[in-house]
Amino acid sequence: MAETSKLTAKDGTEVPGSLHEAAGGKAPGAVILVHEWWGLNGHIRGVADRLAQEGFTVFAVDLFQGKVAKDPATAQQYMNALDWKQAEAVLLRAAEALRQRQPGTKVGITGFCLGGGLALFGAAKDPGLAACVPFYGIPGDDKADVTKIRAPVLGHFANQDDFCSPARVNALEAKLKGAHVPAEIHRYDAQHAFFNDTRPEVYSPQNAETAWRRTVDFLHAKLG
Repeated sequence: MAETSKLTAKDGTEVPGSLHEAAGGKAPGAVILVHEWWGLNGHIRGVADRLAQEGFTVFAVDLFQGKVAKDPATAQQYMNALDWKQAEAVLLRAAEALRQRQPGTKVGITGFCLGGGLALFGAAKDPGLAACVPFYGIPGDDKADVTKIRAPVLGHFANQDDFCSPARVNALEAKLKGAHVPAEIHRYDAQHAFFNDTRPEVYSPQNAETAWRRTVDFLHAKLG
């Protein structure tokens, strides 16, 4: 694991999550990674390690206070109980702390499922973010106004998805484009959570690899 230390906010308190240092030291940019409805589990920590290997400083945020779900019913419970105002505060503190660690660092945000929705939510709340990459997640209109996003958006969505239906994806794309948010939305012939290699029933290796390469190239282009 490349996890090396904690992330400390300006006020000296620790931001909940795990910090993964960029391979080879100095990173061109930093990425906030938001977990699925399962919580900050081994799969998401592994994604953080992969991004760190690509040269980014990565902070995998923990919005469930250490809780990790093992079954969908518990995951649903954790997701329903999420305090979005508290999540906003954590995401803003994480971005601020990452900028503070290395002045001039551009910070992006990415996430999966619930975390994909929170990536768009975070970008709508923090105009200082430089990139947003949601994987099959969209926040409800009551949670975030996506037209306020200022970061370029790279979205990855599945065509077979009841959680983020193609109609919702189309509506998101129209909203972003209508607000002149630079948005590149990719649709994959796959199921929801197709990137998650710990879920063989939905994992789609080829689509996951395509989405990963697009993500890494996009983050390098936007974060430096």
